Amino acid sequence: MIIPTVLRKSMNLKPGDRLIARQSGDSLVLERRSDIEKRLLAMFAQASINTSLAAQLIAERRQEASTEPEPV
Repeated sequence: MIIPTVLRKSMNLKPGDRLIARQSGDSLVLERRSDIEKRLLAMFAQASINTSLAAQLIAERRQEASTEPEPV
């Protein structure tokens, strides 16, 4: 895939930079792996080491299920 020079320069892309491709609606998004890692680390920085995200999710689902009407 060829990325135009103007875009490469504005994004400071160098030969050998690895990009991750993902779909967003009808668009193709290319991102540096390092940028994705930074974003994910920031998202999960608030989670405590002692916190189980799976346990939190299960508790949330159980709470939601308890408010649903019983099937007939």
